[in-house]
Amino acid sequence: ETACPTCGKPAVQISRTEDSEIIEIEVCAHRRRIRRKRYRRTCECPNESQTLTAPAPAKLIPKGRYGISVWVHLLLAKFASHRALGNAIEALSHYDLDLPQGTITDGLKRITPLLEPVYEAILARNAESFYRQADETRWSVFIEQEGKIGFRWWLWGFLSEDTTAFRIEPTRSHDVPQRHYADEAQGVLMVDRYSAYKAMAQVKSGVVKLAFCWAHVRRDFIGVGKGWPELVDWAVAWLHRIRRLYHLNRQRLLHEGETPQFALHDAALREAIDAMHQQATEELAQPKLREPCRKALASLLDHWSGLTLFVDDPRIPMDNNASERMVRGPAMGRKNYYGSGSLWSVRLTAAMFSIVATLKQWNVNPRRWLSWYLESCAAAGSRVPEDVQRFLPWNLTADRRAELTSPEASVPINDSS
Repeated sequence: ETACPTCGKPAVQISRTEDSEIIEIEVCAHRRRIRRKRYRRTCECPNESQTLTAPAPAKLIPKGRYGISVWVHLLLAKFASHRALGNAIEALSHYDLDLPQGTITDGLKRITPLLEPVYEAILARNAESFYRQADETRWSVFIEQEGKIGFRWWLWGFLSEDTTAFRIEPTRSHDVPQRHYADEAQGVLMVDRYSAYKAMAQVKSGVVKLAFCWAHVRRDFIGVGKGWPELVDWAVAWLHRIRRLYHLNRQRLLHEGETPQFALHDAALREAIDAMHQQATEELAQPKLREPCRKALASLLDHWSGLTLFVDDPRIPMDNNASERMVRGPAMGRKNYYGSGSLWSVRLTAAMFSIVATLKQWNVNPRRWLSWYLESCAAAGSRVPEDVQRFLPWNLTADRRAELTSPEASVPINDSS
């Protein structure tokens, strides 16, 4: 307004302004036309073409129409946002970009070998870590395979301090984690109480120790309280004991080791652990103890050594909630697009899930990293770059890391499970 709304007399502009800001999103698909000038030679050099022109721009897929930004967008839509590929393609049609799904599927198949060296490097580094977590969830693969009935496969996730590795396998047996870790691999593996982990050769030989999850123990007592109303008070009492262990351990971790504060909370934690073991032993000795209670306490004591590894080594978490969160995204993808339809798709899915999750652990923006890596593949003639090691997030230079880092560090999830 430049005049008084009442009398209409003009106002005089002053130097100050009233500033505001609105955040908008603008997505625009466009065609990039490249015109290369041609020149005719004026020299008489032998064995040379008479016409000169600049080389064609590098393409990720030879003779392909779509630029790298299209492939990055679709890869992240499916494997980071967990959308069905058809849904992501339809969303782009709202921006006047119509993509044939058959062409896109063929392109993803061609891209898969380019990502495999990065995936293999993540698998290797993950297997070498000392502290790890593991979890598994079902995954459908719609192919006929000799000796296998049905389409149920399994998505295995392996979490370490700085990598996340996924494998999609036709079996849920101990062979998968046993094969993932080397025979001589030492360390601690945080898991639920699934028997496959207990059957690993590395566990039987003692080179790998299993740390069991207190969140799963807690669910046992919740199940007793929900299933038998008359046992609610008993279950709640045990839930309070478990909550106290979590509290004491958190207090202990607030202080560095070998400090008086750490020693104080460490002693309180050990006292609570001993009291819990004694309480469970005494209750199990009671002949009138109800069967649901007996089952929960028997499982507690059967897994006691693995449940208490964290007491002597504070670096070990009390639960595998982090690995359960690790598979939530892929589980959402399973609900949206049901699984995989071919072996190459299985490989691409495992690779992309691993790459995206590992990049996030290093606070590297997956879109920026994928663009950089695939542009390098295109420049190498649609092949894997010679020095793949420099693309791995743990090998990035300081300058490259600054370019690829997400603008805001990820905020830790306050897990209340």
